[in-house]
Amino acid sequence: MAKETENKTNEALREKLLSSPKHAARILKQEEIDTADRFCEDYKAFLNASKTEREAVIEIERRAVEHGYTKFVPGKKYEAGSRVYLNNRGKAVILAVIGKTCISEGMRIIAAHIDSPRIDLKPNPLYEDSELALFKTHYYGGIKKYQWTAIPLSLHGVVVKKDGASISVTIGEAEDEPGFVITDLLPHLGRAQSERKLGEGIKGEELNILIGSRPLAGDEGADSVKLNIMNILHEKYGIIESDFLSAELELVPAFLAKDIGFDRSMVASYGQDDRVCAYTSLIAALEVENPEKTCLTVLADKEEVGSNGNTGLDSSFMKYFIYDLAEASGIAGHTVLSRSECLSADVNAGFDPTFPEVMERRNAAFFNRGVVVTKYTGARGKSGTSDASAEFMGKVRRMLDGAGVVWQTGELGKVDEGGGGTVAMFVANLDVDVVDVGVPVLSMHSPYEVTAKLDVYMAYKAFQAFFV
Repeated sequence: MAKETENKTNEALREKLLSSPKHAARILKQEEIDTADRFCEDYKAFLNASKTEREAVIEIERRAVEHGYTKFVPGKKYEAGSRVYLNNRGKAVILAVIGKTCISEGMRIIAAHIDSPRIDLKPNPLYEDSELALFKTHYYGGIKKYQWTAIPLSLHGVVVKKDGASISVTIGEAEDEPGFVITDLLPHLGRAQSERKLGEGIKGEELNILIGSRPLAGDEGADSVKLNIMNILHEKYGIIESDFLSAELELVPAFLAKDIGFDRSMVASYGQDDRVCAYTSLIAALEVENPEKTCLTVLADKEEVGSNGNTGLDSSFMKYFIYDLAEASGIAGHTVLSRSECLSADVNAGFDPTFPEVMERRNAAFFNRGVVVTKYTGARGKSGTSDASAEFMGKVRRMLDGAGVVWQTGELGKVDEGGGGTVAMFVANLDVDVVDVGVPVLSMHSPYEVTAKLDVYMAYKAFQAFFV
């Protein structure tokens, strides 16, 4: 009896003192698991409709307007409960819900990004070789180039003609539309290619898009296949070859988002980094009503290439938006920023048992253990990161626990293995308390990334709790 009592005491002590992360399905009631599955049905629809940053902004703006958001007017003083949005050049967007307390007390900011690694066309892309028509490309963001060969691709973007007219392009998504592909060598002739290092198996200048093979009827010129392709594009869109100079055209995977696993517990799709956090923070922003503090949702471009440019968060568009809100209330913008808090909503690498050597298990993020709080990112010696303070980490812990959010912590791989960055450091540079909160992903930056539905739903719950 004494031994049994001692064992119970030790178990109680273990439960009280030690951390023991659990699979979310062992914690949640079946009703909430079912809710998470339903939540991800609309998430998949969002992914399918938002394969580029421009398309994401269109979809976000459409949903925002449906939920009562109106275009932001600089200089106007907004009352509590007002819902406004700013569309930044069609490639980034800010949503704001004005809080009951004065913005001099600071804001609650969630910042995610809506760009993803992809294949861009070069300014002069179209050429013919050996009676095949192809596009030359320049890849965007960190990719494994070999993953982009021999898969169906679709073409998305805009072409701005010489007269200023803007033409939207989407080809390759519908069943009755043609698709595109980057070719690869057959294994029978790929001996020399196979001897290359993996990262050079396909080189950047070999990422050429196959787009046609028939000459223009009745034409005997040397570039007749190229001319035929240009003639098709001219008939459909009214463009000429020089219009490519003022175009933004992107090749993305033509796959649709799909459930993964016999248990349908996961989602596979292109672009989940970081549209999984963009979607979950968007839904939180659409649902919040009459918050205590003003809630800002910033969905930015260019994170995959360093957040540079006027639609990335290393620019001033978010700061200027906040300054405009502050000025209308007679408050200094820096005062608002210094008292604000931010969740940098970005993904982390999920632990993959096929490749365990790159992770340190005690500090890795696992599927189905909930949303990931990442205190710092960066590379090796925390280079290029924002390291959240212990005080702010304490606030976030209390918030997540109080809202019943299943959560975990994680690092982006072993210390000397590599690492990566997010928008957190750019927000922190504005004197804002910030920490990364997001979803673990398998096959990150590949054409077909995987997330767990319970983790996606917990990200939404975390952002919802932050805005309350």
